[in-house]
Amino acid sequence: MSAPPTGQNLLRSSALECKDLHEYLKSRPPEILNRLYHNPPICLAVFRELPTIARHYVMRLMFVEQPVPQAVIASWCSKLHSDDHRNVVQVLNELNVWKEASIPGGMPGWTLNSTFKKNLKIVLIGGGKPWTMSTQMETDNKPRDEAFLDSYAIQRWECLLHYMVGSSDQQGISADAVRILLHAGLMNQESDGSPVITKAGFQFLLLDTASQVWYFILQYLDTIEARGLDLVECLTFLFQLNFSILGKYYSTEGMSANLLTFLQHLREFGLVFQRNRKSGRFYPTRLALNIATGKNKPMARDIEKEGYIVVETNYRVYAYTSSQLQVALLGLFCEMLYRFPNLVVAILTRDSVRQALKSGITALQIIGFLRQHAHGKMIEAGPPTLPPTVVDQIKLWENERNRFTFSEGVLYSQFLSQTDFETLRDHASSTGVLIWHNDRKRTMVVAKAGHDDVKRYWKRFSKTSN
Repeated sequence: MSAPPTGQNLLRSSALECKDLHEYLKSRPPEILNRLYHNPPICLAVFRELPTIARHYVMRLMFVEQPVPQAVIASWCSKLHSDDHRNVVQVLNELNVWKEASIPGGMPGWTLNSTFKKNLKIVLIGGGKPWTMSTQMETDNKPRDEAFLDSYAIQRWECLLHYMVGSSDQQGISADAVRILLHAGLMNQESDGSPVITKAGFQFLLLDTASQVWYFILQYLDTIEARGLDLVECLTFLFQLNFSILGKYYSTEGMSANLLTFLQHLREFGLVFQRNRKSGRFYPTRLALNIATGKNKPMARDIEKEGYIVVETNYRVYAYTSSQLQVALLGLFCEMLYRFPNLVVAILTRDSVRQALKSGITALQIIGFLRQHAHGKMIEAGPPTLPPTVVDQIKLWENERNRFTFSEGVLYSQFLSQTDFETLRDHASSTGVLIWHNDRKRTMVVAKAGHDDVKRYWKRFSKTSN
């Protein structure tokens, strides 16, 4: 009997996970956190994103120079909120904001991380070295206002989004940005080398701009050491930008070569504007403000996202938009029919939806996209927002592709007798590892996890039968 292994791994696309600042910092080792806390901007960013009770604890401990008993700190929170207290304790421990310390008499206590406390004091009550501001430089002969910076940021960021959807209107995108898209799993390379958007990539496009930028920067930070850059130095600069003022320019004086490289990458992504690489000043854009919180003001692109799609029961889709990106997004799962200056007419077809499904986009994502951007008139009409027939048909087209399930297994064939086949088949069935069998052809497939056990049983059976 021969048993050549056969099988196929199932491809699993995990949901897009957009970590917040604390989730990201928790994943960093303690030594990295201690280095980060030497920088006041990071301490302030961590502090302002703490839960309200946690900020309360930190402020009370700020000027206490000795450990405080844990029982005393617990008494600061009502017993009705004991769960919140335990959550806060866990958060502060994971972020290394405080640490346990013994108190005379053996009582357990907590004390703030000395580095974190020192630098948080600097940003809250003054002190430290100020960042080089525009007032210390020569006046810019061609100053950039907020409108220009917003337009520049949208243009640079949408270059990346256009590339993801394969829009013909895409402009130049750096090879560095493409590597990040591939690293993040937002795009995959086909066998011919051409990039194609993934399920996670489509989820990424559905996020607001602030969340997109933060997620993209997190993926960039994952590769920062491979670029020969220092994570702490780059994060510190990123959080300095986080507290910058829109419309003000800042100096590159004193920046290291690695930091200047990082600045150029941020320039490519639209987080800063710089006339050229040798320019001694740069302007942070709105994309860099409050980057870790996702609370920056909506940009024109996000405002335009609000309600512009009408879906009819005949599968026609009308998009009242002049945005090339929005049109390209519809083109991922619709067949385009007509194009006007402020209106696009498309249709949902079996082929167009199946092409999207083939790229990893799910039916629920398509439905969610149409529902999220439904025109106000469709919402006013009352539920359901989308025609039920269209929703059901999109799901049915997906179910067509899900008629088969794949399991990794090992093929057993070429049995010398029917008795040998039935004996091994029955053993595999009794242990729950039999996936499929054909009695007439004396062939069966066993789960890969149970292959070793079945093989050992066959060896024992062969010896006894002989």
